[in-house]
Amino acid sequence: ITPIVSAATKCGKCGPGYPTPLEAMKGPREEIIYLPCIYRNTGTEAPDYLATVDVDPKSPQYCQVIHRLPMPNLKDELHHSGWNTCSSCFGDSTKSRTKLVLPSLISSRIYVVDVGSEPRAPKLHKVIEPKDIHTKCGLAYLHTSHCLASGEVMISSLGDPKGNGKGGFVLLDGETFEVKGTWEQPGGAAPMGYDFWYQPRHNVMISTEWGPPNVLRDGFNPADVEAGLYGSHLHVWDWQRHEIVQTLPLKDGLIPLEIRFLHNPDAAQGFVGCALSSNIQRFYKNEGGTWSVEKVIQVPPKKVKGWLLPEMPGLITDILLSLDDRFLYFNNWLHGDLRQYDVSDPQRPRLTGQIFLGGSIVKGGPVQVLEDQELNSQPEPLVVKGKCVAGGPQMIQLSLDGKRVYVTTSLYSAWDKQFYPDLIREGSVMLQIDVDTVKGGLKLNPNFLVDFGKEPLGPALAHELRYPGGDCTSDIWI
Repeated sequence: ITPIVSAATKCGKCGPGYPTPLEAMKGPREEIIYLPCIYRNTGTEAPDYLATVDVDPKSPQYCQVIHRLPMPNLKDELHHSGWNTCSSCFGDSTKSRTKLVLPSLISSRIYVVDVGSEPRAPKLHKVIEPKDIHTKCGLAYLHTSHCLASGEVMISSLGDPKGNGKGGFVLLDGETFEVKGTWEQPGGAAPMGYDFWYQPRHNVMISTEWGPPNVLRDGFNPADVEAGLYGSHLHVWDWQRHEIVQTLPLKDGLIPLEIRFLHNPDAAQGFVGCALSSNIQRFYKNEGGTWSVEKVIQVPPKKVKGWLLPEMPGLITDILLSLDDRFLYFNNWLHGDLRQYDVSDPQRPRLTGQIFLGGSIVKGGPVQVLEDQELNSQPEPLVVKGKCVAGGPQMIQLSLDGKRVYVTTSLYSAWDKQFYPDLIREGSVMLQIDVDTVKGGLKLNPNFLVDFGKEPLGPALAHELRYPGGDCTSDIWI
């Protein structure tokens, strides 16, 4: 009998990634992870760098930073990276995933890193200077990078070069990395920007809003929320015409950050995490063919003493979906918990796992919880391999098979400094959580810790996590 070999292993003419999200789940276990480490606002006068971490349990260097690639400039604030090409180009054998695109939130530079030549020791391939983006696009303060099936790379912006809000998109050539101009029609940027996700089978892209760079750059001021300066809308774009066709006001949805469509390319729905109002909203195509949004999860605030405000929100800063669209994960950066919900029925998410990984309300800290709708007592501080974890869970990445979640603790250096001053002194950490993919459930791996407090140049702030072969938040299937 001839064995049936999956397309992913046999395909002679295929491009990068996997043909489908379910094929991706059968991909190899992650062995290294790339993540940007930030020195801006830490007191260390050194450039941000890309760290390569060994996550192979069989390796003698397991849990260690095995390589550091410093950028040529200071104070970039590297943020969310993306690829030169990904699973949206699976059918194209001329493409390969060899470059990591690193936009800078503050300097607006874009670094292109060669991870193909030596995956364990990346090197700098090209630097795109801010003036190139300012003059060709009128955009700045760059955030999310996604590759497109056209072979281009698209990067969202938070603002214009003066720091006013402007949600536009920079297009790069995926081979030469030349700035081609904006993706959106001239003059058609959204009033604010942050993250985005596209779903071509429904001719749609949806983008989110954080706030104008001038408002959030140096820290968080609650008065700016009262003044309506932060984001509270989703923008629905026509994928072919490159223009906004609908703007969805989020009822009780303040600062919508990370947005994720279901991975199934036929799906016409997904979730967005609203940071400040600490809820998850489901967006979906309605019967009339336009888009609607509804709140499906609410994390109640805690009444507290000894903190910035009398009520502390969870502050949902990152969300992701498992590749089979079964589980939704998110972090409450301030409360300190990572949660797992079964979203087999996306309208009725069901909590299946929760774990506290630091946070602002730990016992013995400066904050006293006066009233809590969820917990009977304040959680214990987290100690892993002798290190007391500062900060709270922030960026997350899930293994392709859905069995491991990796977590880092830094949000953005100016906000880290304000909300978690000990994170600046202690540096951030990377942790790993084991997942029960059958019944649901989360358990800390007590043997895994990457301590960025012990970096050679001083404590660093580690941010978003990427696997060389693609992952749950960088790959879009079409």
